[in-house]
Amino acid sequence: MKLKRICNIILFPPIVLTLLLVPLSCIGLLYAFLRAGSQSVAAIAAYVLSAYTLTVVCLQMPRLLRLIKRKKEDSALLIRWRRDVRYRISLSLYASLAGNAVYAALHGALGLYHGSFWYGTLAIYYLLLALMRFFLLRHTRRSAPGENLHAELVRYRICGLMLLILNLTLSLMVFFMTYWERTFHHHMITAITLAMCTFWLFTLSIINIVRYRKYRSPVYSAAKAIGLASACVSMLTLTSTMLTTFGDKTMDVQTRNLMLKLVGAGVALCITSIALYMLIFGTKKYLKLERDQNNGK
Repeated sequence: MKLKRICNIILFPPIVLTLLLVPLSCIGLLYAFLRAGSQSVAAIAAYVLSAYTLTVVCLQMPRLLRLIKRKKEDSALLIRWRRDVRYRISLSLYASLAGNAVYAALHGALGLYHGSFWYGTLAIYYLLLALMRFFLLRHTRRSAPGENLHAELVRYRICGLMLLILNLTLSLMVFFMTYWERTFHHHMITAITLAMCTFWLFTLSIINIVRYRKYRSPVYSAAKAIGLASACVSMLTLTSTMLTTFGDKTMDVQTRNLMLKLVGAGVALCITSIALYMLIFGTKKYLKLERDQNNGK
């Protein structure tokens, strides 16, 4: 009986301890891979901890799922998140705006400090994303979807125009990558993690484009189109990262630059298509709305 109790304590620790074990195991594995070496005592301890954590998480999964479900049902914020699309869009725009603004300020400061056009180009790219999202956020705070279709279509077309300007900064980025060899260097594990996040964000952005069409709100569609354009640029930076991380010893500079040019051209074509669609479709809807309003008078 005592042995059974000890086993239950070891295999079924409190939920808080189970959740703490996950980041601790990740930190331990990163330290083992990056610093300690695979044969060190620290690495062996990290492997044992990660194996124990995986076992505990698998055994606790039904309990964790029940806890998450109960929290979702009791949380007013989560209920509002699921039911209020305007609230959901506004929060996502706030988060994206904050991230873009921080990156723009950081790269702008680095550009001034180092006198670097590369950092300056990145700062302009993030600044344009921040301006577009701020522009849309002002509308979502004031109006519900479809409440002021005229203003939404104006913002929709302006965002399409700004995406074309964004494409110019993308062209500069590709130029610096191929002619000045300003690429992104990361550790192998970091590069793999970035790849997973990039593909997840790219897939999610495509799903959101389709999902939010049913609301028939140009502002919501513009927000998701900007997210898709940003995900496309992330694919370009990921390509640069993967080529410099895994291709330095197996690929010459000319081949790497050719691949960057091809991926950059594909991303530029994708963003241009999104921008032109927003301009053409938004203009048609805007003119139709104008005609309907004039006929109504």
